[in-house]
Amino acid sequence: MTTANKITIGRIFLVPFFIASVIYYARTGQEWYRWSAIGCFTVAAISDGIDGFIARHFNQRSELGTILDPLADKLLLVSGIVLLSFPNGGRLPEIPLWLTVLILSRDVLLLIGYWVIHFLAGGMKVKPHFLGKVATVLQMAAVLWALFKWDTQWHSGICLGAAALTTASGLVYLFDWMRAVAKHPSSSAKREP
Repeated sequence: MTTANKITIGRIFLVPFFIASVIYYARTGQEWYRWSAIGCFTVAAISDGIDGFIARHFNQRSELGTILDPLADKLLLVSGIVLLSFPNGGRLPEIPLWLTVLILSRDVLLLIGYWVIHFLAGGMKVKPHFLGKVATVLQMAAVLWALFKWDTQWHSGICLGAAALTTASGLVYLFDWMRAVAKHPSSSAKREP
């Protein structure tokens, strides 16, 4: 259990507090719940950078970390996107439902694709693409923008940008995986004797 992994696990434990804060703010309108949600989200985002730095610079990369780190990111991000797509009595700008469906669909398809390739191509390593990282940043910006209640026109633009890059990154991963499967011997046609 490395220091980086401990920080990542701490980030996972922040998710229920973030979810509860958003729900209670939507129900009651008490500002301290909103600030609690912003605090949880911000601490989780900062700790993501810290655990990555520690893992790289102090040689603490581990198999467990390669699973926990993206899991922690997705739990926080998806919970924020899903919660903010529900009606909240006008207390917070809503994330469009179509964006939530797009993000969840892409993530589910990528997960299914990963498992298919894992079993067909024998554990192919998945490397994050630049487009996927930028899409994640825009998704995080959409959540934070809504929590801070900033200008809704800019929020709409961020959501459109997140949608475009989420789609593009999904297609990039899909083509990469199709190439990997095509190169693997198990996908070649069997010759009849």
